[in-house]
Amino acid sequence: MVHAALADGRKSEDEREAVRGAAESLATAGGPALAGVYQDVLLKRVTLAQAVAALPSNEHRQLAYEMAVCVCDSDGGQNDAERTFLADLRRTLGLEGDATAAAAAARADAITEAAYAPVPAIPPPLPAAAALATTAGAAIPSRVPESELDKSILNTSILNGALELLPQSWATMAIIPLQVRLVYRVGKAYGVELDQGHIKEFIATVGVGLTSQYVEQIGRKLVGGLLGKVAGGMIGGIGKTATGAAFSFATTYALGHLAKRYYGGGRVMSAALLRSTFQDLLSSAKGTQQQYLPAIRERAGTITSGELLDLVRR
Repeated sequence: MVHAALADGRKSEDEREAVRGAAESLATAGGPALAGVYQDVLLKRVTLAQAVAALPSNEHRQLAYEMAVCVCDSDGGQNDAERTFLADLRRTLGLEGDATAAAAAARADAITEAAYAPVPAIPPPLPAAAALATTAGAAIPSRVPESELDKSILNTSILNGALELLPQSWATMAIIPLQVRLVYRVGKAYGVELDQGHIKEFIATVGVGLTSQYVEQIGRKLVGGLLGKVAGGMIGGIGKTATGAAFSFATTYALGHLAKRYYGGGRVMSAALLRSTFQDLLSSAKGTQQQYLPAIRERAGTITSGELLDLVRR
């Protein structure tokens, strides 16, 4: 992952954060500290070939490749240098003709491309009479029934919780784009035109860091999956999976309902009020997520990569 982060010579904080978070998760479980690994790579004490040689099984090599793809994609997609690095990495890992690695990379690339694509165009403006209600601070009528908005928020929350139960890295990468799309749809229901920059700023304002959330998801899967298998059993795997599902369900649910209050209320909530309201909604969502756990598990059994890509693109 460190080799991947340094592949293009750019200093991307998103890539650094992705590696840093994963390394902290590994270190907690007895893995190496990040500072030493960075030094080994920067000072060329450990070449890419040597790092690959330390991977004992094809399963480890496939996971290493998936995580390298995640790092390269974490700042919005791959440039030419990163694509060249990943091609070299596939050859070095002996995965050049591996259908599983190729499919995983293709899915991750497609989801990243969809995640950074512009949000769909907003419908025509509200009629003049309804537009009078959009004055800042005034309650704004929703273009869709409240029950439909609530159902959309719940369904997206269940889906994101289910994605945490899947081992594939491409599933993890879809959680944040789905949250962005959810906030967009809620704003759209209240006649508010949103672009990706605004949505991501809104999400960051309430204290949900996009990169940190992504890092936590990767860390849980690394520790629960890779290290657990190395040890001959899942090291807290079940507990970490349940924790991840609860985290993603509750975060998504709280974001959706906060967006309803914010855009439906005329966008007058201060940053401090947004954060405190989000925390209240998050606590409430954590208290109710247990009742939706069966639905989350059931949804996890039905998700396909094609369906997920369609959902991210909507």
